Amino acid sequence: MVQRTNEIGIRLALGAKRRHVRGMVLREAGWLATLGVVAGLAVALGMGRLVRSMLYGLQPADPVSLVLAGCLLLLVALVAGWLPAMRASRVEPMDALRHE
Repeated sequence: MVQRTNEIGIRLALGAKRRHVRGMVLREAGWLATLGVVAGLAVALGMGRLVRSMLYGLQPADPVSLVLAGCLLLLVALVAGWLPAMRASRVEPMDALRHE
């Protein structure tokens, strides 16, 4: 987020609302987390055959487990993105513009 301080400062100086800045940062965190979860699910489904003998009481492609794990990872990613989003929305435009 430090690398984008100038951009966020310019957005705020031009009239962007702080909630929009928070939303922008959270959207980007959510998008990256979604891509990671989708890629992870694809790998998990592909590797399921290799670990079939180690799974007791579960199928490698158990939809309930996969969906719950994916949702939990997305939730954790959004919670982890909340702090940088709050910090980004508190940037003072003049301080950000002087930062460079």
